[in-house]
Amino acid sequence: MIPARPGSRSTVVSVLLIAFWLIAFGICTAAVASDSQPLDTLTTSGLDHFYNMDYDRSIQDFEKVVEKHPGDAMALNHLLNAVLIRELYDIGAMNTGEYAGNSFIGQAHRAADPKIKERIKQLVQRAEIAEESKLKSNPDDVDALYARGVTEAQFSLYTGLVERAWFSALRNAVGARHDHERVLELSPGYVAAKLVVGTHNYVMGSLPWSVKAAVALVGLAGSKEKGIEYLKEVGQSGSENSVDAQIVLALFLRREGRFDESRGVIRGLTSRFPRNYLLALEDAHLLRASGHPTEAAAGYRAVFQAGQDGKYGRLHYEIAAYGLGELLRSQKNYADAATAFEMVGAAANPDPETLQKANLAAGEMYDAAGKRDLATKKYQAVIAENGSTPQAATARKCLQQVCR
Repeated sequence: MIPARPGSRSTVVSVLLIAFWLIAFGICTAAVASDSQPLDTLTTSGLDHFYNMDYDRSIQDFEKVVEKHPGDAMALNHLLNAVLIRELYDIGAMNTGEYAGNSFIGQAHRAADPKIKERIKQLVQRAEIAEESKLKSNPDDVDALYARGVTEAQFSLYTGLVERAWFSALRNAVGARHDHERVLELSPGYVAAKLVVGTHNYVMGSLPWSVKAAVALVGLAGSKEKGIEYLKEVGQSGSENSVDAQIVLALFLRREGRFDESRGVIRGLTSRFPRNYLLALEDAHLLRASGHPTEAAAGYRAVFQAGQDGKYGRLHYEIAAYGLGELLRSQKNYADAATAFEMVGAAANPDPETLQKANLAAGEMYDAAGKRDLATKKYQAVIAENGSTPQAATARKCLQQVCR
């Protein structure tokens, strides 16, 4: 985590934002349901589509469930989550590699669709009305408390990654934590709530000592060991939330440098959800992070080839080629890195943001290899794609001087 100077209020706030952001991201990378509500056929199929990144079909299934049960908060949360995650994917905010460190706080992506933003807000409002109605009758209704915590966590993710409203995101994330802690007070065996509480414990336990002392004054504390224990418990429970917990657990194990354990979790999920290329891509990221560049390169190539063969449909598997380019670049293999970055444009439907980044990187690799003419063409392509981005600004500078 980011180091903090004792007494630095702005630094404390920054670390807290990162901490609660990981909590929100963790709970919202997968769909959610309570322990006490059985899943119907449509919800089960919606979840399978969701984890395989077939968001459109997932949304269709969840919409049918909401039509049958318009006042069911968990049905609304399933639909909200699918709509939100699809939009995050569409704007380029679903690359797990960004969340291994803390740089995602300042990572801006494309603007979200205004109509989708409005739909997300409407779904949040509908879920909140359903939850508050039950809590008004019974403040200790554990299912309603759990559902409200889920809604708060999802809205936290939205306000942060979409609206870039960090303090609003922080406030909602804190509310989610409090609701799920209350659930466990009332019903200690409510395993689903341990996902958020376990995530919170890990993050709070990871803070620098100076920040821990500051947040302890407002009742925020935690233990990394307890957090990982909770996440393993949920992950091994066989419940719907076991997938959620494994995703968060893998992320935290990666941050701990426990790469082999993280890969074990990821590979288990990959076998269950073979069309989710982000899981396969994460395995390659982990191989690179753990010091196995040859195996990582093979992993990136395998994901890209599977995409070329149609395994992932229109999903943006070309990010695997970008990952390969970054790996080769780190090895100063500039010629092969340029080739890898060029592969991004060979995908049938490349993500515009990834393509622009890849073209800029290819230009830099050509410069590093002494191929100034090729580099210049790539910089010009970057500017032509979208002249208002940071990549375009860098490309303009690189037209004036050699970049590497």
